[in-house]
Amino acid sequence: MSILVIAEHHQGHLKPATRVAVAAAQKIGGEITLLVAGHSVADIIKQGTALTGVAQVIGIDHQALAHQLPEVLAPVIAALAPAYTHVLAPATAFGKNLLPRIGGLMDVQPIADVIDILSSDTFKRPVYAGNAIATVQSKDAIKLLTIRTTAFDPVAMNGSAAVSSAEPPSLADNIRSHFKSEEITQSARPELTAAKIVVSGGRALGSAENFSLIEKLADKLGAAVGASRAAVDAGYAPNDYQVGQTGKVVAPELYIAVGISGAIQHLAGMKDSKIIVAINKDPDAPIFQVADYGLVADLFEAVPELMGKL
Repeated sequence: MSILVIAEHHQGHLKPATRVAVAAAQKIGGEITLLVAGHSVADIIKQGTALTGVAQVIGIDHQALAHQLPEVLAPVIAALAPAYTHVLAPATAFGKNLLPRIGGLMDVQPIADVIDILSSDTFKRPVYAGNAIATVQSKDAIKLLTIRTTAFDPVAMNGSAAVSSAEPPSLADNIRSHFKSEEITQSARPELTAAKIVVSGGRALGSAENFSLIEKLADKLGAAVGASRAAVDAGYAPNDYQVGQTGKVVAPELYIAVGISGAIQHLAGMKDSKIIVAINKDPDAPIFQVADYGLVADLFEAVPELMGKL
């Protein structure tokens, strides 16, 4: 078996989610090739060669791939994929945007959000917001998989893979989508999906001004800030803070849920956290069913008191 892992990278750095995808590839077994596609990616290729378990890194450097637009990148990968038995990508916005397009081009059914590898053709994935786990067997000649970033321990960085390059198929003639601009939230806090501690706030905070309480607690702990969908929809927090089924999936060492009731959509995004602490004045809130530690209290009294103790 031969496995192609699509590297996710940004601003010269390999994303941690790529290391998780490589870990999943190791469980499948076979030779692992890492594809680094972009523009001026020499540093990223060097980082890729250090991933444990990767035998080869293929670099594709082209101006048209500078922003890894899925409309541009998908045909490139679809052209390479027939040489492999499996194609893997992280189940991030990047991978979820990319693999369905590859599947459409190749007439192959992707399997999304894989959490376990049972064999080379049988996988587990969550359904119904994580309330059930489906075992899926694929009969496609090429398996397309996105890997949940909390399901596998990331590989170490002590490998020494070989490096080769490939030419993209006539990109200049096929590009219909073009990059215009991006707005990136700048923050000194850790990235939400990679943070060891996450502090999340919910609808009970009542306003965007009150949500600053969550940010202050996060800063005290050196944590990332998260939010429930209700808090995001109410305008208390930006969309990229959202944790849950329609947001980001996190599994930090410590997850503190403040004023979050614990709807199943939110639990789907954080229940794999190592330690869960919940603060809510409703003793019957569903969040307490998954919490390791629960405090039934008014958050506006409990959180300032907690910060005073830190």
